[in-house]
Amino acid sequence: MVTPFHRRLFSVLLLAALVAASFSLRAAAQTPGKPATPRQIQIDRNGVLILTKSTLIALDQANKTGNYSVLRDLAAPSFASANNAARLAEIFANLRRDKVDLSGVLVLEPQLTRLPELDQNGMMHFAGFFPSAPSQVNFEFIFAPVDGQWRLFGISANLGSSVPAAPQSSAPAKTGEKKSAKP
Repeated sequence: MVTPFHRRLFSVLLLAALVAASFSLRAAAQTPGKPATPRQIQIDRNGVLILTKSTLIALDQANKTGNYSVLRDLAAPSFASANNAARLAEIFANLRRDKVDLSGVLVLEPQLTRLPELDQNGMMHFAGFFPSAPSQVNFEFIFAPVDGQWRLFGISANLGSSVPAAPQSSAPAKTGEKKSAKP
C-alpha cells in the first residue's frame, strides 16, 4: 500500500536525482544579480504527449524489469553521468516495491499544470498529471536539447489522490473578513 509518507519520500528522492544532475549546470549559467525568467516554448501537443508517455513507459518498464540502464541511456548525457542504473533503482525502489503500474497512462490524456517553459539553460520544463482513479499519476520533467532531440534531464513521478482536497488554512479567518476565490 502506498502511503502519503511513501509518496513524499519518493518525490524527494526523485528530486534529489534531478538536483544532482542539474546543480552544476544551473550554477554555471546564472549571472549574479540577474534572476532567471523561464520563457514559454513552442512545442505542439503531440510533442508533449510523446515525451510524457514515452518517459513514463520507460520508467514503468524499468520498474517492472528492475533494469534501469535503458531509461538511463535514453536520457541526456549529464543525467546518465549523474545517475548510474543502481542509483536509479534505489530512487525508484518504492514504485517497484509497491508494484505501481504506470502503463495505464497510454490511454489517458495528461493535464498540464505547468506549460512547457524554456529555462535560462535552454532546458524545457513542464508538469502535470493523468486524471485516473483511485490514484492519479503526477509528473514533472526537465528535458535537455541533445543533438536536435529533447532528452530526459530530470524526472519526478508519483501517485496522488484523484479526489480534490480543500487547501489547508494556516489561520482562521477574522470576523467580518471576506475570502475571495481567484481563478
